[in-house]
Amino acid sequence: MPIITKTIGHDIGGVTFELLAAWDDAQAVVRPAVLVAGTFMGRTDFEDEKAKALAASGYVGVAIDFYGVGTKPSDVASASAAMAVLNDDRALLKARMIGSLAAVRAIDAPVDASKVAAIGFCFGGKCVLDLARAGADVLGVASFHGVYDAPPFANAPITARALILDGWDDTLCPPDAKRALASELSQAGVDWQLHSYGHTGHAFTNPKRPEMYRPVVATRSWQALGNFLEELFA
Repeated sequence: MPIITKTIGHDIGGVTFELLAAWDDAQAVVRPAVLVAGTFMGRTDFEDEKAKALAASGYVGVAIDFYGVGTKPSDVASASAAMAVLNDDRALLKARMIGSLAAVRAIDAPVDASKVAAIGFCFGGKCVLDLARAGADVLGVASFHGVYDAPPFANAPITARALILDGWDDTLCPPDAKRALASELSQAGVDWQLHSYGHTGHAFTNPKRPEMYRPVVATRSWQALGNFLEELFA
């Protein structure tokens, strides 16, 4: 099963970004694409490996970059500073996510442009929720241990379905934040589901965060994503 990977540059608002696309080249058929938005560290090997895993499942996996090639966080301090720019300007975050979605549809890969979803981890979970809040043309979004606060402006009608994969003990998103997101999505008429895993905090998918990584929950949540994507793309 030959997995092809391609790094592709693109421009959003005068800033250059690089994404990594991955797909199984065994069959020359178009297939759904799944955008992967990363943690506050930006696009790293973690996100690239998720794109490759999605490729092995029959999709075109695309790990995006929301900071730009000139911003490569090397530690928590620099990542926090880069994230703060987008947290403080949710309109800029929205523009970069919409631009990334357009780039995914335009890549030289066997993408079925009518079947696109987006997943995100930690800060990337907020990014894909904001993509849905923007009314973007994606079939669904999935947030892994994401952050749920809504942007300080009115949302467009949300057409995407939503899967929220959450650690119940995540201190970044306590129960009140979960309830607020559920209320927001319900009021917007979204087809949503929340999987909240007990005895689980933040970053439960990331083996590079051993103090929070939970292999069994990482496996369960990835299986839940697989079920969600199968339903979306049926």
